[in-house]
Amino acid sequence: MLRSRLLTAIVLIPVVVGCIYWGKLAFLALVMLLLTLAEIEFCQLVTRQGFRPAPVFGVGLVWVFLLSAYLQAPWAQSAGLALVFLASLAWQLAHREGMPVADWALTVSGGIYLGVCGAHLIALRALPDGLWWTLTVIPSVMLADSAAYFIGSRWGRRKLAPVLSPGKTWEGYVGGIVVGALLTAFFASLWRLGAGAGSAVGATHGLILGTLIATVAPLGDLAVSMIKRSAGVKDSGNLLPGHGGALDRVDSILWAAVIGYYYVLLVA
Repeated sequence: MLRSRLLTAIVLIPVVVGCIYWGKLAFLALVMLLLTLAEIEFCQLVTRQGFRPAPVFGVGLVWVFLLSAYLQAPWAQSAGLALVFLASLAWQLAHREGMPVADWALTVSGGIYLGVCGAHLIALRALPDGLWWTLTVIPSVMLADSAAYFIGSRWGRRKLAPVLSPGKTWEGYVGGIVVGALLTAFFASLWRLGAGAGSAVGATHGLILGTLIATVAPLGDLAVSMIKRSAGVKDSGNLLPGHGGALDRVDSILWAAVIGYYYVLLVA
């Protein structure tokens, strides 16, 4: 398990960092790929519970939000949403077997959730100094998550959410906050060298962001755990050895993107 996690990380980290660095279409393509796979996995999870969502429309909603954020065109979002909503309703009217209202609601809810949160990743990268802020926000999740995993595995005793995620402990959660905040502050101080003296990126904002993200972002993981437990599975997929599926990897990152974007916009 640990070996698989490390090998997968060794392969993925350069790809992710490269796409963040290049930005624009490279970063958009990475986010679109991951969230498309995450939406498909979400539909597969609820299908296991007897529902029949239509993944093509969920993916369509994800793309509408991401592309409109990239183009910075609100009109495109409005037009795209109207088109996908009407098409998905027409499809549902033609396929009324089972639970059509619930099926339609699940089709659009997954796409809206992933699309809206994912759009904040695109918006974060497009901000002034967006490269450095994105390199602060996304690693912050991974650092806190890794610290929580190792500390919880070694010293964890008190279960954090035994019904939703039996492996998570309060010791790991608190350890993840402390280590995640400190390491995020450290890396943000390094990014300050690249961003220049006029940038707000630095240790202080890194410490605050790291603390906020490590404290709140795990709720995204628990939300997906709730869906997985209802479906009776441990992981959303097996795309990434040792890490599960795409939805398992982006669940906390999406919350971190929202936190990071509004922190930079309103505070930094």
